[in-house]
Order: sequence, then C-alpha cells, then structure tokens
Amino acid sequence: MSLVKQFATVTVIGRDKTGVIARVTNFLFEQKANIEALEEQVTRGQFSMTLQASWKPEACNAAALRAGLDRLAKQLGMEIKVRFTEPNRRQRFAILVTKETHCFEALLAAKLKADAALVIGNHADFAPLAEKFKLPFAPINWNDRARAEAQALRLLEERQIDFVVLARFMKILSPNFVWRYKNKIINIHPSLLPSFPGSQAYRQAYEQGVKIAGVTAHFVSTRLDEGPIIAQGSFQIRPGMALKDIIARGQQLEAGVLVKAVRLYLGKRLDVYWGVVKEV
Repeated sequence: MSLVKQFATVTVIGRDKTGVIARVTNFLFEQKANIEALEEQVTRGQFSMTLQASWKPEACNAAALRAGLDRLAKQLGMEIKVRFTEPNRRQRFAILVTKETHCFEALLAAKLKADAALVIGNHADFAPLAEKFKLPFAPINWNDRARAEAQALRLLEERQIDFVVLARFMKILSPNFVWRYKNKIINIHPSLLPSFPGSQAYRQAYEQGVKIAGVTAHFVSTRLDEGPIIAQGSFQIRPGMALKDIIARGQQLEAGVLVKAVRLYLGKRLDVYWGVVKEV
C-alpha cells in the first residue's frame, strides 16, 4: 500500500455566478479531499479558480472524482478540469518559442529534473532544432489568438504537461490561457521589472541611458509583464556600448536566469503570496 498522499489541481473557469466555490469544495469534501490551497478571481465577469487538493493514501477514487466534476461542470455551465500530480513522477513541461534559440538550448543543456515533452512555436522554421533534440514540435499560427490558444491547450492536456516555459516566446497569452496554468507558466523578460515592460525593453534601456540593465524571470499573470518575480540578473552598461552589445549581453543573461527560475520551481522552493514569490 502506498504511503504517499495523492495530489491534484482543479481549475474552474466560466461566467461568474454565486455558489461556485461552495459547490466545488463541498463535492471535494464528499470525495474525502483536503483543500491545500485555493485562489479565485473575477475579471470582467469571468470567474476563475485554481484549487490544490490532496487525499490520504488510497483514499482518492479518480474515476468517481472525474465523473462528478464533469457533472458539476454541466450543472454550473462552466469548464472544470482536474490534473493529478504523482509525487514521484518527473514533471513534464512544454517550451513555447518564436525564433530566438538561446533560452531553448540552455533549458535542454541544463539537465533539469523534469522532462521537456513538447515544443510549441509560432514559426514553423523552428522545427529542425526541436527535431535535433528529439522533441515533438507543434507549429501554431498565432494570427488568430483564440484559435491558437485553444489548439495549444489541447496539446498541453494531451501531453499531460505540468508547467510551461516561455523561451522568448513573443506572443501575449490571454487570461483564458493563463488561468488554466496559474503560477505554472514561467517567462523571461529582458529588463529588470517593473521597469521597461513590453517587447522593446533593451531599446528602452539604451534610449533612457540607464547604467544597469538586466533580465527578469517571472510567473505569467493576466497583466503584461507584471507577474510574480522569481529571479533576476543584471549587468552594467559601460560607456560606448551600442544597442547590439546590450542585446548580446542581455541574451547571455536571459538563458541563465531562466534556467535558475525553472530549477527553483522544480525544487518546490517557491510560494506565491499576494502576488509576491517567496522561497520556502
């Protein structure tokens, strides 16, 4: 008999209405679950909740849990998903890419205690590099964001992805996507946030004449480049450095800080409390 607790993450998304939290938590109580953590929010009438639940060894009936949550989803008119986490299983992660390769290659060279299981890119010409590392590659045209995100979410579910790493992925994810992987999407941004959000951070630093620039790894939130900060790195801008020199130095740093952030995440040393990441 296993002596390890069973863990699961339940996500609930849909139009806001009364009684949702009570209905879901009462059902989990009936299923002998212990609620470890719960976060919910309402944005423009859209309700989202992420709930961490655990069961004593052998107490979880997975089939009954899934069937009951499916029934509850239909009754509430909402989407309810459950993802089980096996404590001894290596986590599986997806890497989202655009064209730049330095962060992608650093992640795969780092020998992380997790398995890269999928690469999603919005440019098909990234395929050869993914194939070099024997990773499945899914090219998705991101011109229609809603359609692209729906396709990506299906792939993440099919591949049983635990968390997502944005390796210089140059597209903005909607709340609809982010809510489903709350504090499980790690991004690297080319500035010392909160300074210089957006896609032209190095240029802004150069034009503003700052003396110290840097990069920030953070969890993705529904607000652009404002998610909880995991790790940062900085470098001095020396007199006479051109924009291309700043970009080159920053890209070197991006790769290392992103790998550091993923290691911290995998080490279960991070907790997000009121929007701030704390090492525990």
